Amino acid sequence: MMFNIFNGRLVLLRSIMVLSCFALIAIGIISIYAAEQNEAFWQKQILFALAGSVCFVLINLLHYKSLGPLSYWIYAITLVLLTILLIERFVPMPAGFRDIWRMFIPYINGSRRWIRLGWGSLYFQVQPSEFCKLAYIVALAWYLRYRKNYRRLHGLIGPFVLTFIAMGLIILEPDLGTVMLMLPLLFAMLFAAGARVRHLVLIITAAAMLSPVLWLNMRDYQRMRIASVLLQNEWIYNKVTKSPALTRIIGVEPVRLYHWKRDEGYHLQHSKYAISTGGVSGYGFKQGPYSIDKHVHLPEAHNDFIFAIIAHQWGLLGCICVFLLYCVIATCGLEIAWFNTDPFGRLIAVGIVVMFMTQVVVNIGMTIGLMPITGLTLPFLSYGGSSLIVNMTALGLLNNIGRDRPFSVAGKAFEYAEQ
Repeated sequence: MMFNIFNGRLVLLRSIMVLSCFALIAIGIISIYAAEQNEAFWQKQILFALAGSVCFVLINLLHYKSLGPLSYWIYAITLVLLTILLIERFVPMPAGFRDIWRMFIPYINGSRRWIRLGWGSLYFQVQPSEFCKLAYIVALAWYLRYRKNYRRLHGLIGPFVLTFIAMGLIILEPDLGTVMLMLPLLFAMLFAAGARVRHLVLIITAAAMLSPVLWLNMRDYQRMRIASVLLQNEWIYNKVTKSPALTRIIGVEPVRLYHWKRDEGYHLQHSKYAISTGGVSGYGFKQGPYSIDKHVHLPEAHNDFIFAIIAHQWGLLGCICVFLLYCVIATCGLEIAWFNTDPFGRLIAVGIVVMFMTQVVVNIGMTIGLMPITGLTLPFLSYGGSSLIVNMTALGLLNNIGRDRPFSVAGKAFEYAEQ
């Protein structure tokens, strides 16, 4: 079976990519173990890695082209699951039935993102938005594969409708991180498919002009997370807190601005401190204040802020190693896209690479204070079953695409005469 997975073209390239992935998974399990006293997290992550490995193998037993005709159906199923998460929000329920409903659709940290399967202590949770990301990539690639109408501005309506349906459902959970991921995916895949750059720039400009509307419709905690990127600067913080006009522009209560360091800014302050104290080589495995001092705590250290723990214990050198592994995966993925002559396979490969690297940039950016805290995990490193299984399935799909180079008598993919 393993021979069937790794035979074909680009064997060395794909082997390096897969080995880099498993190296990141191993680093993630070690870091989760070092970050939390609760043994259940790292032990569960091992089980998730095994489940992800099974998905990696299974996706390679198929030919990736067989997913094309099913892609819209798979995407529709993920949209149905996202809709199920929102039923309680829009459909009135009797108190007793609502309690039963929340056993399967739990309300955690102010959002409805998970479907709980099982009973009592024997259960596992599925996050539909994670599966929606990969289903969206495959569906969009299938839609764009041979079309030329998106070379015109009105032809971009279809891809945007396909995107905004999922974005609308996900933002209602709410899950700002996944929403931030989908737009880079859309624009990268449109660019790879041959859409005109001036059309994409025009759309981005129009979206930027409408951003105040989005800002006004955000919840207070979402606005505070974005404002925290600027409030880290003491000069800006002092100006904002002393100016009623600036406070009104931000659109949050003044008391939340005064106490942002102990509320929305708490994670960020501890994350930056953990990273900065790691230095060049770090404290070492399970060493340092965030490992041995019970009075110093970094929330979600095993999940959203796993990069801060890596920097704390292994320093700058450890961070560079992690980033290089991601660069290896991205480079191999783009090489696979480059050598593939099938538009469907090439677009999937581009989408998967962009999905990985956007998550890396956003997650690391939020841990060092350059981007708002969104809850977007670090691929292969952060704790989470749905995330790891989806990422390993995506990696398996990349490997599948790289195994052969489809023969084509048509012109080179995505090359169209100017119109």
